[in-house]
Amino acid sequence: MTHWVKIKYERKHYIVNLDRLSAFASSPNGRITFWLPDGAIPIVVTQQGEPEDYQKLQEYIRAIGENSISGCWLRFFYDRREYFIDLNRIGSFCYTDKGKLTFWIPDSSVPVILTKQNDPESYEKIKDFILHKTGEVLP
Repeated sequence: MTHWVKIKYERKHYIVNLDRLSAFASSPNGRITFWLPDGAIPIVVTQQGEPEDYQKLQEYIRAIGENSISGCWLRFFYDRREYFIDLNRIGSFCYTDKGKLTFWIPDSSVPVILTKQNDPESYEKIKDFILHKTGEVLP
């Protein structure tokens, strides 16, 4: 079942299929950002500005966190934000000899750079995901 919602952003109304979204970023100040599929346009919904839209997104994010509705969702903190990303929708990963693991948030140009030191749990989950999906072992 698809989850179509109407979201108001910058005096425009968007009708968005939430099941097609691949990432959400939540800030402590009551902001949720997501990127429109195939457009790389960030949409920012605030708790104060559009409380009903914000609540719809919160409920959907809670559902994917609990039930993994679509794909392999990973929740982690990075750059003062909480991210929810569907790993199945990431198209590439970059690994350096110094142990940096980089990937780009789908439908955006935002890179995420993880190391064992800054987030060991997410780092290992992504390495496990890569092994499971590709058969490639990262050191």
